[in-house]
Amino acid sequence: MISTPTKRIYNAEISAGSLLLNESRIIAKLFLERPDEKTWHKAIIVDNVLQKKATSSAKRQARLIRNRLELMPGELLELVVNGNREVAIQALFAAATKHSRLLGDFIDEVLRQHIKTFNTHLTVRDWENYFSDCEQRDKSLKKLSATTKKKLGQVVLRILAEAKYIDNTRLLNLTPVHVAPEVYTVLANAGENYVLKCLEVYK
Repeated sequence: MISTPTKRIYNAEISAGSLLLNESRIIAKLFLERPDEKTWHKAIIVDNVLQKKATSSAKRQARLIRNRLELMPGELLELVVNGNREVAIQALFAAATKHSRLLGDFIDEVLRQHIKTFNTHLTVRDWENYFSDCEQRDKSLKKLSATTKKKLGQVVLRILAEAKYIDNTRLLNLTPVHVAPEVYTVLANAGENYVLKCLEVYK
């Protein structure tokens, strides 16, 4: 009997970091210059533009940010580089949501349900129940270590706090957010309906 391949829906790459505003501005600016691999290596490893003590940390964060940003139109990268803090954070939040269905589906399913039922407070159990559901959809998640699973939850909640969808990672109170017009325009023009659905969860 031939076994059916596991359908991959989610990945654990988001555990490498939250929105990383300062680092992402640097990478976005570099990315807009369309670097070849030699230029990329020189910037990240030789010049250490991210100013990391360990080469492994620089490579891991640069890879995460690059994987997020390369999914988005150049106009969004311009907002990361030149927008004010709020706009840049929302642009990065959009990129992170596009890159990680673990983050996006958590917003679309769990936060949306809380908002519909006027429940203004998240709990760690909300994440645990959600992740358990994700494991049923994508069996590959069951292979992750307990440490990685915990880290994933911590990073997702930190991202929500950085984007101001919750007040902080301790109280976990939901806080309504309005999407900046310039971010909305770029996403709408690019047809990023799933991302907009998540970002406009309070609408």
